[in-house]
Amino acid sequence: MDNNQFMAVDLGNSWYKMLACTNGQFSEYQLPNAIALYDDQFYEKPYDEDDALLEENLIVEVKSQAILDKREIFYIGKAATRQRNVSLTSFNNQKVDEDRTYILLFGLAAYHAFLQNPETTELTYEIDQLAVSLPTTQYKEKKELVKHRLLGTHSVILHKIPGVIEPKEVLIKLHIKDVIVGSEGACAYLGLTRDVETLGIKDDSLIKESQKGIIIGDLGGDTVDFVGIKNNKPVASVEGEPFGINLFLDSIIQKVSKNELYKFDSRSELEEKLFAGPSEWYVEPFAGVKKDISKYVIPQLKLMAMKYLELFDRVRNSSSEIKGATRYIAVGGAAKLAQRQIQEAAVKWMEKGRPIDLLFPENLERLNVLGLMILAKINHAKKNPQFAEAITK
Repeated sequence: MDNNQFMAVDLGNSWYKMLACTNGQFSEYQLPNAIALYDDQFYEKPYDEDDALLEENLIVEVKSQAILDKREIFYIGKAATRQRNVSLTSFNNQKVDEDRTYILLFGLAAYHAFLQNPETTELTYEIDQLAVSLPTTQYKEKKELVKHRLLGTHSVILHKIPGVIEPKEVLIKLHIKDVIVGSEGACAYLGLTRDVETLGIKDDSLIKESQKGIIIGDLGGDTVDFVGIKNNKPVASVEGEPFGINLFLDSIIQKVSKNELYKFDSRSELEEKLFAGPSEWYVEPFAGVKKDISKYVIPQLKLMAMKYLELFDRVRNSSSEIKGATRYIAVGGAAKLAQRQIQEAAVKWMEKGRPIDLLFPENLERLNVLGLMILAKINHAKKNPQFAEAITK
């Protein structure tokens, strides 16, 4: 399968995470879930400078049957977070029905395609297998619709490319041959148990534990996607909840703005600061003036951690299929960020006589996109008999 093009995209409410495999070589990207309409009257980015970063200055125009408005030009990702008219995700947003989903996905895919062919100004990039994720709350009803919208050819114009001569734009036609849709959380289980390169089983012990039951809680931006695993297969009766870190990030941003006179560009700016560790939990509202924000951060993380465990407890008691579960696994970027607070909250649950002993696996924030790449490769191998031996039983 080394000559095929695979792409896996975790459509997160805070971040889009992409893992691409081109001719056997892996590339990884992360983009804030943010878009903003482009207005050339207010455009001031230094695109004439050779050291301008394309990833931080992505301006795209998408022409596709998947979106309704085919005439607008958008900043996406970090470029969008710096604009006055930035649009972030709304609570309980419906990803399949929103243009922003496809603008961000196709824009990120085009960015990858351009990096593989940086000398050209027009190219067609074929994707043999694309895998995307949906929250468990949307997966059942929407998976066929998102698959239909993604299949086929989509045109993306990358505007104002640094280092590219006039007209400083590149036309990329993305041709997506096949799409498979995964459920968030279930993809994380694939990422935990199989190797992304060989597709072979890498954790027999976890598969054995699934005979008694496993519950995975994927804590994201606006959803926590719970998945029950029994005998190495997802359990249908376990579903996610509309709850995530964005509500708590918004509260921190509001408090810092009110009390410290500092306005974050976006949730992603705050998240990057939080992931950097407590030594970076400060802002500079004025040059040379540092304000500690940990007093706003820690209480919100504690609130989120307690609610996360409450939902875990509710899920394990709501399904007869998974009541005997012996392993609880925390995944997702928000779970990694609040790991300490979640573990502290777990002590209180132990004192109540209702222990929730959580495993925080390595790379827990990347497990969904790893699982999606595995899903893409497995699906491609199943449909192409010459690759079937790549799947290790």
